[in-house]
Amino acid sequence: MRKVLIVGAGQAGLQLALGLQQHDYDVTVMSARTADEIEHGTVMSSQFQFDSTLAFERELGIYFWEGLAPYTPLTSFQVGAEGPVPVVDWVSPLKKPGADVDQRLKMARWLRLFEERGGNLIVKSATVADLDAMVSTHDLVVVAAGKEGLAGLFERDASRSPYTTPQRMLSVVYVNGYQPDPAGPGDHTVEFHMLPGRGEMIVMPALTLSGPCHILFFEAIPGGPLDVFGDIRSPREHLERFVDLVERHVPWARENFTKLELTDAGGTLRGGYTPVVRHPVATLPSGGVVLGAGDVVVANDPITGQGANMAAKCAAGYLEAILEHEDRPFDGAFLRGAFESFWTRHGRATTEWTNVTLGPPRPHMLELLGAANQFPAVARRYIEGFDDPNDLMEWFMDPDKAAAYLAEVVGAAPGSGR
Repeated sequence: MRKVLIVGAGQAGLQLALGLQQHDYDVTVMSARTADEIEHGTVMSSQFQFDSTLAFERELGIYFWEGLAPYTPLTSFQVGAEGPVPVVDWVSPLKKPGADVDQRLKMARWLRLFEERGGNLIVKSATVADLDAMVSTHDLVVVAAGKEGLAGLFERDASRSPYTTPQRMLSVVYVNGYQPDPAGPGDHTVEFHMLPGRGEMIVMPALTLSGPCHILFFEAIPGGPLDVFGDIRSPREHLERFVDLVERHVPWARENFTKLELTDAGGTLRGGYTPVVRHPVATLPSGGVVLGAGDVVVANDPITGQGANMAAKCAAGYLEAILEHEDRPFDGAFLRGAFESFWTRHGRATTEWTNVTLGPPRPHMLELLGAANQFPAVARRYIEGFDDPNDLMEWFMDPDKAAAYLAEVVGAAPGSGR
């Protein structure tokens, strides 16, 4: 039986561990926290997932929130200037809805399941010395321990990492009492409010420890008018500051925010990090090699909602590669190949699109988003691109392709005369 050590108990690490268990691998997970500590800690992310990555969990039989997590079949999109109403305002459906499950709930359940199925759990903040001591006794070591700490083992890939500083400062609150616009499509809607020159506000229905809730977050341009959470002293003050910013910068949505309460004392998060792609293989002092996964190797800004989705796609790709490799050695060539396959299939398009979204909106993109007011086909295709960003490369990212696509849509519209 082949032995695999996975460092990290997040989306990528535990999804891969539970998948390998089902194929009779001897799996050890090293986690910095117990399941109870995860469950009773503070929120870790916003973690919305689209249907294609929820499918991985359903296939493994580890999606336990069917009918409990609010599904979100609709997305609304607004672009707001300085006035009381947005200049772009439309709603579009997803072909298949996504869902958002608080990672405190999910990872605690998965970690307990891993142990129930006979997995080896080591509760410890792993060090390089720990990896060096264990690499010789395991066929494969995967590091999926997040954006910091052991991520420093893996060298930054400058060719794939255009930024050297954080491009957004994140401010998250988990709330009850959010009131969707009664004239709108309903509460199972993801809202994206683009605020040029300031940042973005996003609203997502979710499932947390106490039940259904909403996750609200600002993506603030550093130093801008939304980047004002550095002096917050309590969760209550965090929520009050958030609502105040809505009053001033998202006035068309202010009525939705009048009866908010925090879901729990751990329901806030703030901070920022530099988007980065790292080389996937690190060499330990002993000469042993380890493979990076999830945020360790591809850490995109949350602006496009791809964090948990990328981690899930990475874990699924690695599981497929490991199983196909059978009993051959997991050498450096295999490790690099497993990552490059994931990068080609998912990572490149997602990262390029996310990095572009962090900059000022390009004219052709604003034209497309504005055209979605009139042409539902444009809105639908854009929203579906969140589930598969590869399609955005075919029409949204390039000005010439965008112009050709828009001409095609306009020509096919009723009354176009064509």
